Amino acid sequence: MQTKGSFVVPPAPLRLEGVGITLREWTDDDLDALVEMYDDPEIARWTPVASPFDARAARAYLDKARTGRAEGRTAQLAITTDGGHPRGEVLLFRSASDERDAELAYGVGAGHRGQGLAGRAVRLVAELALRELRPRRLVLCIEQGNTASEAVAHACGFALADEAPVPRQAKGREVLLRTWSLRPEDTVRSGRPGDAARPA
Repeated sequence: MQTKGSFVVPPAPLRLEGVGITLREWTDDDLDALVEMYDDPEIARWTPVASPFDARAARAYLDKARTGRAEGRTAQLAITTDGGHPRGEVLLFRSASDERDAELAYGVGAGHRGQGLAGRAVRLVAELALRELRPRRLVLCIEQGNTASEAVAHACGFALADEAPVPRQAKGREVLLRTWSLRPEDTVRSGRPGDAARPA
């Protein structure tokens, strides 16, 4: 849904299935899984989440996610293979740089990397966003040097935009994020060819 040049994310509960994964809303039962996933050196290095990430941080993280959800700004979905135990997370939200753009972000727990989960999750959410939200474009903002995230962006059909890096504050330091973009006329790639997302 669009409003005044920006958009409102799809309402909860949102559940997407396809390409061998299921994306679902976070619940209070997932607090331990959030700690398991985000209390990790690689997550701490490349994302703005708290570090160390303990039970209190997980509670605050989930509460903040629900506030953004209620305001129609953000959708944060657990990445699962069967609707059960979370293996990662994918986020969809209005870009702070231009509210006509939809921004995606993702993270996968240490024990579940190398399985293509991030790419498949990006594909499902990107297809939903392009179909239902109709943003000017989809963007991924990735810190230079985060080669794993850059590989996901490239595999999903995003291209590095010819734009100045975006400065953002994270844990008391300024980081410069490069913008990767996918426009409605582009093709979303990743996952298993021919396997489409389907709301469940």
